[in-house]
Amino acid sequence: MQCFRRQPKRSVSQENILREQSRRVATLNGIRLGLKDDKDLKFLLKGSQLLKVKSGSWRKERFYKLQEDCKTIWQESKKMLRSPESQIFSIEDIRDVRSGHKTEGMEKYAKDVPEYRCFSIIFKDQRKNLDLIASSEDDANHWISGLGKIIAHSNSMNQKQKLQHWIHTCLRKADKNKDNKMSLKELKNFLKEVNIEVDDYHAKKIFQHCDKSKTEALEDDEIEEFYKILTERKEIDKIFQKYSDAEGFMSCQNLVRFLYETQQEEDAVVAAPALIQRYEPNERAKRGNAMTKDGFLMYLLSDDGNIFNSSHRKVYQDMTQPLSHYLVSSSHNTYLMEDQLTGPSSTEAYIRALTKGCRCVELDCWDGPNSEPIIYHGYTLTSKILFSDVIKAIKNYAFKTSPYPVIISLENHCSVDQQKVMAQHMTTILQDMLLVAPVDGNKSQFPSPEQLKGKILVKGKKLSRQEDPTGTNGNNNLEAEDVSDEDEAAEIEDESVKTEIQQKGKSDTLKLAKELSDTVVYCKSVHFNGFEDPSHPRAFYEMSSFTESKALKLAQESGTSFIRHNIRHLSRIYPAGWRTDSSNYNPIDLWNVGCQIVALNFQTAGTEMDVYQGRFQDNGFSGYVLKPEFLRDEQTKFNPKSITEGTWGTKKKLLLKIISGQQLPKVNKSKNSIVDPKVTVEIHGVQQDNNKKQTKVIENNGFNPKWDEEFTFDIEIPALALVRFVVEDFDMSTKNDFIGQYTLPFTSLKQGYRHIHLLTKNGDPYSSSTLFVYIDIQDCD
Repeated sequence: MQCFRRQPKRSVSQENILREQSRRVATLNGIRLGLKDDKDLKFLLKGSQLLKVKSGSWRKERFYKLQEDCKTIWQESKKMLRSPESQIFSIEDIRDVRSGHKTEGMEKYAKDVPEYRCFSIIFKDQRKNLDLIASSEDDANHWISGLGKIIAHSNSMNQKQKLQHWIHTCLRKADKNKDNKMSLKELKNFLKEVNIEVDDYHAKKIFQHCDKSKTEALEDDEIEEFYKILTERKEIDKIFQKYSDAEGFMSCQNLVRFLYETQQEEDAVVAAPALIQRYEPNERAKRGNAMTKDGFLMYLLSDDGNIFNSSHRKVYQDMTQPLSHYLVSSSHNTYLMEDQLTGPSSTEAYIRALTKGCRCVELDCWDGPNSEPIIYHGYTLTSKILFSDVIKAIKNYAFKTSPYPVIISLENHCSVDQQKVMAQHMTTILQDMLLVAPVDGNKSQFPSPEQLKGKILVKGKKLSRQEDPTGTNGNNNLEAEDVSDEDEAAEIEDESVKTEIQQKGKSDTLKLAKELSDTVVYCKSVHFNGFEDPSHPRAFYEMSSFTESKALKLAQESGTSFIRHNIRHLSRIYPAGWRTDSSNYNPIDLWNVGCQIVALNFQTAGTEMDVYQGRFQDNGFSGYVLKPEFLRDEQTKFNPKSITEGTWGTKKKLLLKIISGQQLPKVNKSKNSIVDPKVTVEIHGVQQDNNKKQTKVIENNGFNPKWDEEFTFDIEIPALALVRFVVEDFDMSTKNDFIGQYTLPFTSLKQGYRHIHLLTKNGDPYSSSTLFVYIDIQDCD
């Protein structure tokens, strides 16, 4: 039996003092967020009763309150022995706050409540949505507006402000008796909280240095002195000293020299004055057109000091080439939230994929009750959702992240009658978004992403005797006919699925309704019967789907032919049937032969998804990346499996120094657990370029580990290479724990001293976890 120690009861005056201190801390944090005297913030800090909705029969009142750190929400729980940590969630974990009935839960279980009282909190990870009902419209608006403001203001804070906010929150947490002072014991607890192990001797030495008043407790200015010691960046001080004068100022001229010589910035003369105005906090320095150490650090922690080329955060590539000339961010079985056999299907999965930049989503359609088609993974126990609800979700979220076209990949198993319903839903819900005719009468090649902006295309079967998708020839009076059935679900390597298929009896053909056929314009699904004979070219709009193993075999045996095929035609690749756990395959080998629609399971985190998101953060996160010229040239001789001399770009040598890390998160949340970080640098590209090297392990320091280790990589085909930085917590006896990672195209690397802003396993940014590195890229002789 667990025993609880009774806390000593506080007097009324003590409670009042603590309440006043808490109010002051909350006010200070509100000011840091730029929300001084904000009515919504004040309401959230006071808290309110909300109805939590889980199902039709589960709707219970709970108290929710923003804590004084203005970063976490406390939620009341009726569960016995629930830990205090489990009653708190961070605002940094919130992806979105939606008003009204905008989630499946609200749509199903709260239709009896007016929309103006309802809102939902959507989390970044795989956590379930939090559906809530306020007691009034005003209360709902306070929560929706207040959370929105905190998220927006937190995101706009610079790295130094985020660090300051985080450290002061940890200091407050370590101050157990809430006296606004820090004893030596509390200082040690604080160091563990921020992920650093310091022995008693060093902890006492720091404490005595800061304790100027000799009171055995740090307070006010002494705590600020401790903060300065803790956040000192000696490696950056050293760089700054090289370019600054005796008074601690870096002149604009010296900043130009640093940007040009070290950072390899071509526009250094123009950039330097702008950086001073943007990042220098000291007004005197700013007036003198100079930079202090603080300004220099803020620059290096900013987007301008990022390892990823900031000009690649917007669309910069030519978007007027045919659609087949681009890699397209694509999702497999988009409706699934978890595995391929028993997991839930959800419209939320489509929303998540589209907001991650996905431009090709998959719909597996089957006959449903009440003449309404449904979507689920056929022959399995995955849950079912309405086709119409998915089309509504696609309409609402298709172009929130990117304006470029979305492809709906249909796997159709419906009867003719329900196919007509599918066509009607797409036509009435999507309206002008749905592409129903060729663009500008283009009948010889794909239109470009630019021409297709704001349009939704359907990929599916087409009636063979009907007019072709581009509007020439054919019998337009045909109502329906048999077409070959593409049934990817039947390929699942699972005994229960095979039994289900045998019992139902599977046909190789399917009767296709003309109405559904009419929605297919540029993406007609056909079986692959080999690469085309030049004397009998296939229509450009015919495209095939390949399982990963078939595609990899073609890439291995006929790489150049596959590349040439993919110049005129779209190819879609999907995971093998044995991946019932929704694991992913490596997309690199298929991109290297120009395959455009390389579909992955977006719900599954891991190296493959990291590489995928790394590739598509390029070109403004638009979901379209232009293939290198040698993958678009119809006369190309390039073969990634057998590289010969050619115009594939200049070979490069990457010189890389891993210098330090900052504020790495705790992997194990236990109080005494400190990470032992190591960094691995991986190159993903053609076979000759694939490589990885790793640093030594730094023991017991996740706060400010120092490595100072150099690596060299030779890059044969820079245009196809990606660089992945992985930080792990080393464990001698078990598998290393993942801490964070960052992946980017080699062609998006910036040179010089740069910070890498690490991402979580789900691809979301940590607020202040970084690596500090030096990059130098040279042409190979």
